[in-house]
Amino acid sequence: MTQSTFLDEVKDAVTPRATLLVFGVVVLSLLFIASYVGALHDPKPKDVPFGVVAPRADVAQEAVARLEALPGDPLDPRAVADAAAARKQILDRRIDAALLVDPAGTTDTLLVATGGGRVLATTLQALTATLEKNQGRTVRSVDVAPADTQDANGLSSFYLTVGWCVGGYLCASIMTISSGAGHSNPRRAVIRLVAMAVVGIVCGLGGALIVGPVLGALPGSFAALWGLGALIVFAVGAATLAFQGVFGMAGIGLVILLVVILGNPSAGGALPPPLLPPFWRDIGPALPPGAGTWSARSIAYFKGNDMTASLLILSAWALAGTAVTVLAAALRERRASSSPPAMPAG
Repeated sequence: MTQSTFLDEVKDAVTPRATLLVFGVVVLSLLFIASYVGALHDPKPKDVPFGVVAPRADVAQEAVARLEALPGDPLDPRAVADAAAARKQILDRRIDAALLVDPAGTTDTLLVATGGGRVLATTLQALTATLEKNQGRTVRSVDVAPADTQDANGLSSFYLTVGWCVGGYLCASIMTISSGAGHSNPRRAVIRLVAMAVVGIVCGLGGALIVGPVLGALPGSFAALWGLGALIVFAVGAATLAFQGVFGMAGIGLVILLVVILGNPSAGGALPPPLLPPFWRDIGPALPPGAGTWSARSIAYFKGNDMTASLLILSAWALAGTAVTVLAAALRERRASSSPPAMPAG
């Protein structure tokens, strides 16, 4: 009886397929580290939309010019007509803060919105306080869209969105893995998409219940959060089915790359978009975690304002995922039917 060598044992224990999968996991883990640390390790404000209000136009323009000259361009200042207009622009999510200049005194007022991210509001408060101190002035802050007391650091919208995204790609992956990515046809693809729609409705309802009535972590319309959750889960699930339909099981890794490795740190959760480096700030709004986080915060703290673009992005993911899933299944079935039958061994 021939004894196997140690090399034979290694080849048997670690197959080429397993080696390839392990290599892929190592690459994803390193990309995870690079993406999260790269996005979050050194937050700096960049071109933050910032309003300036003053009784006289010349005073406002002087303040705008001074803010525009700051090194590193932390702010994108613009003159605003009055305090009411500044509040409205903050609630409409057109600007993130506004400075109300009082030439008659030595104390100005900074309007912020912690509902859009407490870290951003704190950063702007510190920056403005330093600038005012250099001018021999002081500043007081007024929160016009405060984060809920049960929403520590304004992160509930982000974690809610992450949970919905996880539900979407895990459920879609399980449906495919259970029968194999290569065993799909148009009918099965449609059934899976319908199943994902049902999962989206259930997960959306569950998430809205948890952050609303159960924990009281987020204010805002319960129905709107439910609908948003259903859309996020279905969009991510449909995209996962599409990637698996085109790339097979490797599609799961691609979804993790887009949604988890790139999408989560760029979503504006831990750090709102103006504090992210350029690459992450640019891609965040186009990925489901970023679009979902922005929409959830709009529902909770900004009366549903400025979320049309985010909803369109999520809808595009859902529609594209649906179309590619069905098309990939149809092409696979056509190739299978046109292939010559295997000749029996004789």
